Amino acid sequence: MRVIAIDGPAGAGKSTVAAALAERLGVARLDTGAMYRAVAFAALRDGIDPRDGARLGALARDLDLEVGGRVVVDGVDATAAIRGPHVTAIVSAVSAHPEVRAELVRRQRAWAEAHAGGVVEGRDIGSVVFPQAELKVFLTAAESERARRRVAQDDVDGDHAATASDLARRDRIDSTRGASPLAVAEGALVIDTTGRSVDDVVGEVMEVLARL
Repeated sequence: MRVIAIDGPAGAGKSTVAAALAERLGVARLDTGAMYRAVAFAALRDGIDPRDGARLGALARDLDLEVGGRVVVDGVDATAAIRGPHVTAIVSAVSAHPEVRAELVRRQRAWAEAHAGGVVEGRDIGSVVFPQAELKVFLTAAESERARRRVAQDDVDGDHAATASDLARRDRIDSTRGASPLAVAEGALVIDTTGRSVDDVVGEVMEVLARL
């Protein structure tokens, strides 16, 4: 399989870069963050406490989930809802549970097998899910730039604007969780996207891929 892993914190540009890179390469793309958001969405729907790892793990295992152009959870189109403020408020807590991560990692690997690889974005793709990926990329950006991007995206989605403190909270939870914390994978190409265009960043990745 040819897997290109794209990791990084919120607002670093993962989704935009991953989508552009997948299009350039003509391969499939998987947004693993949408998978964790789907579990959080289902937890809210079912009234499950975000701290209850056992119930959340069972929920993740039973979930009928489609992630692609649309996100469909148990037959319901949740594409917009998973980006809403209620899901955003709990997704880091939900995704911190080993039971949830184990199931979604299994699904992510199955997706890659079914698609013979692709561009996979998330927070632990290069470090945990696909440590042998052809290329591991870790995107970062200045906190002020990341907050600005999140505000712009929230304006598009119609949600409450993210603040620098919101990003700092998510970074802290994602980086210190016991299961698959956010970290730069060994051998990853680290790219600071601050002030850079998507084409510029994708171009750099393509140049590295051409040398592999």
